[in-house]
Amino acid sequence: MILFKPKFWDKNQISFFSIILLPITLLIKFLFFFKELLTKKYESPIPIICVGNIYLGGTGKTPLCIEIFSILKNLNMNPAFIRKQYAHFQDETNLQKSIGPVYQNKKRIKAILEASKNNMNVAILDDGFQDFSIKKNLSIICFNEKQWIGNGLTIPSGPLRSNLSVLKKADCVVINGKKNKNIENKLLHENEKIKIFYSNYKSQNIDEFKNKKIIAFAGIGNPENFFDLLMENKLNVIETIKFPDHHKYSEIELENLLNKIKDNNSILLTTEKDYFRISEKNKIKIKYLKISVEIENNNQFIEVVKKII
Repeated sequence: MILFKPKFWDKNQISFFSIILLPITLLIKFLFFFKELLTKKYESPIPIICVGNIYLGGTGKTPLCIEIFSILKNLNMNPAFIRKQYAHFQDETNLQKSIGPVYQNKKRIKAILEASKNNMNVAILDDGFQDFSIKKNLSIICFNEKQWIGNGLTIPSGPLRSNLSVLKKADCVVINGKKNKNIENKLLHENEKIKIFYSNYKSQNIDEFKNKKIIAFAGIGNPENFFDLLMENKLNVIETIKFPDHHKYSEIELENLLNKIKDNNSILLTTEKDYFRISEKNKIKIKYLKISVEIENNNQFIEVVKKII
């Protein structure tokens, strides 16, 4: 979904806008309830690790999928990324294609079957927790500690795709950010058996940008998290610019961004996902921050993965 998330979604209190949208919220929940009841279920010939979320965008699913791919390769498995085919999600697709094989289809089960026919033996389902047609072997839900669940309401009244009660269907939660006992207690209240892990982003090329003036821009779910990461690494960020999630940059927008660095001896810095949405002729003029995910208690996480393969 390409959007700017409304500010009232992430406020601690329920706003006037959330209240007036409640009838639509209830209708959507009603429709999803019946969709789950009526959806035909499919068994996969290979194990499925589903990495999903219930908070809309910006929870770190794609970096975690890439880390799981690396774990599986180290375990001598032959994994593949599985994605539902969306024209506007090509940034994530291209990023994953630079790591390993990606299979896409409008129906995820067809992509899984194709991967299996091509000797892939584990499917990493990027998104799809809300796809009721597929039985998953391991379901992982991602959260960001800073945004958590916003105002706690489902769309359009809030940023949630589902209520926290759906965690009963999940096996693990990975929280990107600092340890938070309050969040842990709420997760365990919904599912006392759920395994909780924490992760953090680690920059692989941060030294390239030290002692430089930086204009940072991003069109991701929570661009503030990207800007905060730059600040935490003590980079000299002189301006930040936000675009909608999955924004496709026009040539005019890129020209305007490049004009900003002509007179002040600065550089343009963006995320790796944004970089894949920039035209080829402009990529040489724009830098991106390459990150990886570090999972705390990584050995325990690997053991969870090993159990299903």
